[in-house]
Amino acid sequence: MLDGAIAILDEYGLGDLTMRRLATSLGVQPGALYWHFPNKQTLLAAITDQMLAGVSAALDSPEWDVRLRTLAHRMRDGLLAHRDGAELAAASYAARLATNDAHATVTASCVAAGLPADEAPLAADTLLYYVLGQTMDEQSRMQMDSHGALTEEASPMYESPHGTARFDYGLSLFVDGVRSRLRTPVAD
Repeated sequence: MLDGAIAILDEYGLGDLTMRRLATSLGVQPGALYWHFPNKQTLLAAITDQMLAGVSAALDSPEWDVRLRTLAHRMRDGLLAHRDGAELAAASYAARLATNDAHATVTASCVAAGLPADEAPLAADTLLYYVLGQTMDEQSRMQMDSHGALTEEASPMYESPHGTARFDYGLSLFVDGVRSRLRTPVAD
């Protein structure tokens, strides 16, 4: 069922992902979907969890800043892999329905880096919202460009710096901010 919903998302976009369309594509009555998902928002949250499932895979770097950068890129990649992925995920997180452990993984990485435990979840929120916002902007611009709504000068295809470089710059600001708040050992 999730694969069918993601296929509709990828082909038609979030605006056309309806329970009725999904039911039709699966050859079932719309009511049958509500057995698995009580409403569309829970379906969207399950899609978000699926899109971001790879974020929490094992990290092999011992360096906290590399781990945070890797997590952020995994989130971005998962969202960019699907049409309107960032918009869908933003709605799921705003409704507090997404249940994947990406946030917990970022929080744990921040604590392991030395960020105070009461600040780590806030740092994870900040990183998550940065990734969502930056990726949503990137996806919107690519979609507008594919429909001819942007001039060549405004096209993300010719943008400098490119989307990934732009993302990495903001990510560096985030990592530097975390670094500035790390607990440091008190000198004797």
